[in-house]
Amino acid sequence: MGRARTTIVWNGPKERGEALLSAISPDDPGDFEAKISGEGENVELRIVVNSDGLRQSRATVDDILACLVAAESGLDVIG
Repeated sequence: MGRARTTIVWNGPKERGEALLSAISPDDPGDFEAKISGEGENVELRIVVNSDGLRQSRATVDDILACLVAAESGLDVIG
């Protein structure tokens, strides 16, 4: 079986990016790497998933996206 690498990129306000990063950080940190880059008002949140195949990559990406959607929904409610 081959390896798979998937990258998720989000761009937006720094405060929101930090909140999104916090939402996914506790979730299986060994399955992906995530970092915020950029200066000023807008930043980039880049999440890289390395896995042992497409099936595992898809499951991890689905989990991350579900966490991001839930966090973003919460931020929209309080923001």
